[in-house]
Amino acid sequence: QVQLVESGGGLVQAGGSLRLSCAASGRTFSPYTMAWFRQASGKAREFVVAITWSGASTYADSVKGRFTISRDNAANTVYLEMNKLEREDTAVYYCAVSRRLSVVTATLNYDYWGQGTQVTVSS
Repeated sequence: QVQLVESGGGLVQAGGSLRLSCAASGRTFSPYTMAWFRQASGKAREFVVAITWSGASTYADSVKGRFTISRDNAANTVYLEMNKLEREDTAVYYCAVSRRLSVVTATLNYDYWGQGTQVTVSS
């Protein structure tokens, strides 16, 4: 079993920045794809960004140019740098791991999930 623990969420004013981290532990394997999803209150969970083992990434249109994903394979950790935050970015952010080697955006393609970290953007 793989455990994912997110950190770095919090309250920030619109236009501000936050950096999320997600560390994988337990019976980890390689290679794998890591991703961030988010779920706003009353809405479905949505794809934000994913990164493959080799570093290829895909972003949702809503965050392109503002968010940056990176990973440290040796540390089994993925990061999400979020800049120019908007109120619409308010959500619980979830880290996920997929055994698939290419970027996949659907939740059903991910095998392991973290518990989530709250990001709240105030105006």
